[in-house]
Amino acid sequence: MKLYFSLILAAIILVLDLLSKRWVEFNLSYGQQIVITDFFNLVLAYNAGAAFSFLSDASGWQRWFLSTIAVLVAILIVYLLYKHTSNRLFCFALSLILGGALGNLWDRITLGHVVDFLDFHVVGYHWPAFNLADSAIFCGACLLILDSIRNGRNDSVQEG
Repeated sequence: MKLYFSLILAAIILVLDLLSKRWVEFNLSYGQQIVITDFFNLVLAYNAGAAFSFLSDASGWQRWFLSTIAVLVAILIVYLLYKHTSNRLFCFALSLILGGALGNLWDRITLGHVVDFLDFHVVGYHWPAFNLADSAIFCGACLLILDSIRNGRNDSVQEG
């Protein structure tokens, strides 16, 4: 996968994430919920921390700590995309992660928190709200695992 395709995909994820977050902020008040189905709502929530609101109650230092980590990860991902252009699934997965990381980084730097709005609940279990960037990161991580399993099988076949 050519580097520019990977970067275009990451940019598309970034733009979709930012547009969806701004739409939700424009149309909902903080904490307001719109029931979509029995298991899904739109809700405007803010997360000053990391995944599952980890560090969200810290005194503010987490904003810059998490932003620094996101910048370093983004640099590493671009390097990996450059070095591994022959592995399409790996590059596709990293592109999703890069776009999601940049979407949340933008929020964290410009707003001081990440905008979340996808709210799922099933059989009394309620997931913390998340956004399209989080979804892209999760999907990218799952694809990295799949790629690792697939390449592990290929390596064992070649060794045998």
